[in-house]
Amino acid sequence: MTRANGKHIIACHLGPMDYAPAWALQRRIQARLIAAKRSDPATTLPHVLLMVEHPPVYTLGKSGDASNLLLSEEALAAHGATFHRIDRGGDITFHGPGQFVGYPILDLDRFFTDIHRYLRELEEAVARTCADYGLDARRVEKRTGVWIGPDVRGLERKICAMGIRCSRWVTMHGFAFNLNTDLRFFDYIVPCGITDRGVTSLAAEVGHPIDEAEARGRFLAHFAARFGAEVELREGPSAHDFLAEMLAPESEATAGAPPASGRETARAENSLD
Repeated sequence: MTRANGKHIIACHLGPMDYAPAWALQRRIQARLIAAKRSDPATTLPHVLLMVEHPPVYTLGKSGDASNLLLSEEALAAHGATFHRIDRGGDITFHGPGQFVGYPILDLDRFFTDIHRYLRELEEAVARTCADYGLDARRVEKRTGVWIGPDVRGLERKICAMGIRCSRWVTMHGFAFNLNTDLRFFDYIVPCGITDRGVTSLAAEVGHPIDEAEARGRFLAHFAARFGAEVELREGPSAHDFLAEMLAPESEATAGAPPASGRETARAENSLD
């Protein structure tokens, strides 16, 4: 694989994808990046941003409260949704059609080793994307994610949820940005365990459907600027070919490498809220 500079990110738009294989793919890419820098601390193997759209699914983080799922898994199935307990921090959220889900898998050793700054930069990239549509999006003190408002009651509405996991300074999981999302799916949960705030979407705020490809493109421009990175978009077969090439040597690269310790992993988890 051709190597580029240390801040080269390949943005792979994979389109519709079930949650479980997307989660597994993240873990494989994260392991590949960890193995690469173990074998060569000066590696310039590209970072990856996976961009997907999931069928309806609810995910609950390691520290989440299962009571924030308001329906049984059987009842969710009747609504065409599935449920997964996963390895990020944080509580429950929804992913589904019309939502831009991004999983940045970045080696922060090549950017900055500061998880809080990482989250703030992601939030800022989303907020600036919202600003492109005339919206005043913002961060809320002590609450990760991006918010719109406040409304007439003085309450903000969340437009983008975020939650990450980081091992040896390589990130996974990411953000869920509501573009044309059916917000009724949030009625079946206490989103992110927060009872006193609502959720919204870009379409709901601007009053018309969003061109999702355009929104992704706007986000990528802001994402590149916030991280001082070169972002290269791959779509369809090109994205799959890149990932196949990147992961082809993974078994050799990871052979004999010890897993990250619990302390190394846990210190860099952040809730999705």
